[in-house]
Amino acid sequence: MEFTVGTVLDGKVKTITSYGAFIQLPENRTGMVHISEVSASFVSDIRKHLTEGQTVRVKIIGVDEAGRIKLSVKRAQEKPPAPKEKAPLTFEEKLKQFMSESDSKLSGSRQYEHVTKSRKR
Repeated sequence: MEFTVGTVLDGKVKTITSYGAFIQLPENRTGMVHISEVSASFVSDIRKHLTEGQTVRVKIIGVDEAGRIKLSVKRAQEKPPAPKEKAPLTFEEKLKQFMSESDSKLSGSRQYEHVTKSRKR
C-alpha cells in the first residue's frame, strides 16, 4: 500500500502522549497525529478525544524524508455544511436597524454630556 498525502484510512490508537497520538496503520506502519490535528476545536487534553485501542479515521497530511507519517483526524472528517446566508435586508429593515443603533448611541452620548456639564466650575 502506498502511503501518500491525502489518503484517508482507518487506524488504531497505539499510544497517547501529551503532544499527540501514535496510530497503528495497515502493513504494520505507524503514524502520528499531533494534538493540534485531533479536533477542529482547541484540545487541552488529548485523552478526552482519543483512547488507546480506539479505531479512528485519519488522513495522511505529510510524509518526511525519514518515512515518518504525519496524520490528521480533523481533516479526515466530513466538513459540516456551510451556514446558509441570510436574505438581504429590505430598505425598511436597514432603516429600522440604523435608527435603533443611532438611538442607542445618542442616549449614551447624552448621558456623557450630562456628566461633563455637571463637573464644570
